[in-house]
Amino acid sequence: MKSKIIIVTGGTRGIGAAIVNKLTCENTKIIVTGKNEQYIDNLKKKAAKNIIYKVLDMNCNKSTLDFCKYIDSLERVDVLINNAGINKISRIEDIMDDDFEDVLSVNLRGPFYLSRHASKKMINAGGRIINIASIWSVISKEGRVSYSTAKSALGGLTRGLSADLAKYDILVNSVSPGFVKTELTASSLTETEVSNLCEQIPAGRLAEPEEIANVVEFLSSMKNSYLTGQNIIVDGGFTNV
Repeated sequence: MKSKIIIVTGGTRGIGAAIVNKLTCENTKIIVTGKNEQYIDNLKKKAAKNIIYKVLDMNCNKSTLDFCKYIDSLERVDVLINNAGINKISRIEDIMDDDFEDVLSVNLRGPFYLSRHASKKMINAGGRIINIASIWSVISKEGRVSYSTAKSALGGLTRGLSADLAKYDILVNSVSPGFVKTELTASSLTETEVSNLCEQIPAGRLAEPEEIANVVEFLSSMKNSYLTGQNIIVDGGFTNV
């Protein structure tokens, strides 16, 4: 991953932070986004010189367009990882219009805009775009209407981009994690709930964030020279049972 310029959205914690850690090396510039301005300011104070933190709130149209202008200002972009995402759980009869629009903005509309601008920077030298989707893009359950809609559409965006961009050696894929051991998981589920969940996963455990990052690392690298338009499900076998 040396001598690359990489963008990772939602890279301040969880899977995104694991991706940043995996891809960081001395000669690689990584541009990391998060939506909490104070948290980003704190990270800037202790960041390595090759990691640049930027505020990006894809629920805010101006913030998204400003970041797209920033992409335009870069000398090039080698890898774009659309990791930022939100999930608002509600049954169809309870979904508020604004909540549905928020889920679409962050999980779909933002990746579309960023991919459009970043791909223009990749046309001359090639590049890689990785969209972080979800198992809820291929299966669903109660209360996941908004999220499944957005993540399924992200899969469509991945396939469409791959068809448009392959001739420029820009390879576009998505990664769909299952249940991952993150701070969010720990704060939203009890130990008993996690234990019950693990019994439903053939692998018998949650994924570590680094295990998702390993797949992203391969897709981001020149080791991936031909794989494009694919959705890689990393779920310990959950969607197979």
